[in-house]
Amino acid sequence: MRIGQLLGTGRSADVYELDAQWVLRRYRDGLDTAREMPVMSYLSASGYPVPRLGPLPVSAGPGDLILQRLTGPTMAESLLAGELSGEEGSAMLAGLLADLHTVPARLSADPEDRILHLDLHPDNVMLTADGPVVIDWSNTEEGPPALDRAMTALILAQVAVDPGAPAAEGARALLGTLIPRLAADDGIPARHLAAAAARRTANPTMSPAELARIGEASALVKALAA
Repeated sequence: MRIGQLLGTGRSADVYELDAQWVLRRYRDGLDTAREMPVMSYLSASGYPVPRLGPLPVSAGPGDLILQRLTGPTMAESLLAGELSGEEGSAMLAGLLADLHTVPARLSADPEDRILHLDLHPDNVMLTADGPVVIDWSNTEEGPPALDRAMTALILAQVAVDPGAPAAEGARALLGTLIPRLAADDGIPARHLAAAAARRTANPTMSPAELARIGEASALVKALAA
């Protein structure tokens, strides 16, 4: 496997060019991809927009994924550039969450459980010529859809309450139009918002400043939901 240039980097993984069709996503901390690969395959077969998976070479490590190379900006980039309005962005996020939660759980015996992304925010949505594609399934689990909605809202709220974030004003506006849309799907119950806050607090990739804003972010989500 010949690895090309670094295309992007996130909190826990880097993406490298392989060729015109495929990229390598490699976790820096050695996280095993064995959990997310079958979920992505299952979602792809269900018609949900995820990157196609490519065959792993013998030389691949447990933290490697071969993924379809996507062309287009992230939703976050389009929002910041003014190419996508907050209304359009909130409608797209709400639709992606709602569509995901129509897919039955793959493993759980609870009929109410669904596939959850648990990190679905504008940086994890690629806007391709064929439509939005949801990336980064490293946090995926099965459970109640309200937890997924709470996590998306809380992540946006953490940006919204950060006075130093260039996207703070846009995140607040996006959140303000997103939460009413989520109300159509039973909204964000307090217990699920608390569970999302607990997960963010336990996230080892959170900086001390980000951790300090979780309480304020939770309060913002509650206020907008009320």
